[in-house]
Order: sequence, then C-alpha cells, then structure tokens
Amino acid sequence: MTPPSDRPLVVGITGASGAPYAVRLLEVLLESDRDIHLAISPAGQAVIETELGRRIDLDRFDLADLLGKAPAADRTARLHYHHFRNLMAPIASGSFLTSAMVICPCSGGTLAAVAHATGENLIHRAAEVHLKERRKLVVVPRETPLSLPQLRNMQAIHEAGAVVLPAAPGFYHGAHSLADLVDFVVARICDQLGVSHALVRRWGEAT
Repeated sequence: MTPPSDRPLVVGITGASGAPYAVRLLEVLLESDRDIHLAISPAGQAVIETELGRRIDLDRFDLADLLGKAPAADRTARLHYHHFRNLMAPIASGSFLTSAMVICPCSGGTLAAVAHATGENLIHRAAEVHLKERRKLVVVPRETPLSLPQLRNMQAIHEAGAVVLPAAPGFYHGAHSLADLVDFVVARICDQLGVSHALVRRWGEAT
C-alpha cells in the first residue's frame, strides 16, 4: 500500500474571490513529486477569468490556460483534471487513496454544502469523502465580514474534522509585494498538506 505521504492530493477551486491563491498553490504542488487531482466549479472558472484574465474551458481543460504559461511535461503528467459533474471520478470514492484535500478558495456555498452533507458536485463529494474517511480536508474561505450562518458552517466543518484556514496573510515575514502575501497563505496550506516548501521565512528564522 502506498504510504500516506506519497498519495495524491486533491484540489478544488470554487467561486470565492482568491484565484491568485489557487493558481499559486497549484504551481507549488506541481513542483513537488505528488500527483494532483483537480476539479473547478463554474463559479471558480468565472472568478479566475475576472481576477486573472485567464479563460479556461471546463469541458476541454488545458493546464496552460490556468497557469498562464506552458507547464513542463512532467508537471502536466502529474495533473489529473476531473469535470465538476463527473461523480464517477476516482476522487468521488473513499476506496481511492489520497493524502489530503484542499478547497482553495472555498465559497460560502461550498462550505455550507460540505458542512451539511448536501453536496451536488464532485468537489462537494470529494470533500465529504475526506471527512468520512478521516483524511485531512483544508478549506480556505476568503470573505469578510462573515455572517452568523457562515461562522456556524465553519464551526460545523471544523467539528467534522476539517481545517478552516482563512486566506488571511501575515506581514511578519517581510512582505514587500502582493506575491509575498499570496505565498504566505499558500505556505500555510502546504504546511497542512505536508508539502515541503521555502515560500516564506518562518517566525524565528534568521533573515
């Protein structure tokens, strides 16, 4: 059996603002030796185009369209794209062994669907699988202010075993650019997923 640390990672991209976090995270994960299984919701597709000016086709997905550049062949080979409506995809089943899943960014609707097991698409289903199988699930909400129902959904999904990791960048690592702030959040996600990185200087490390 494949050790958990070598198993694939699952990435869901949904319709909250924060597309730069999602794309940067995908870039970093593809630089590792892990296989990545990706699903994108239609709202996620729309936000990517609005925030990054990148138009992707969910029916004829091309990784280069999402990254904004042609990826290396080995990275393309490690990326497994699944249409959000394809509930026959491997990640819809608990028998398909994965290491962890992250939804970045995670919309309020997605958060509610997963927290209350009312999912309708592959991202919802894969997240529910990770909860029921007691595998790590990381959700990255990016919204402010938060309503009481959203706070309760965060509490519910936390109590179910997920990690709620808001896209709230810190400044203590010497941020000088927007890219530095994006990397801060991506670094925290990678820590949760067990993926090594050198994106930011850690607290207490020498400059």
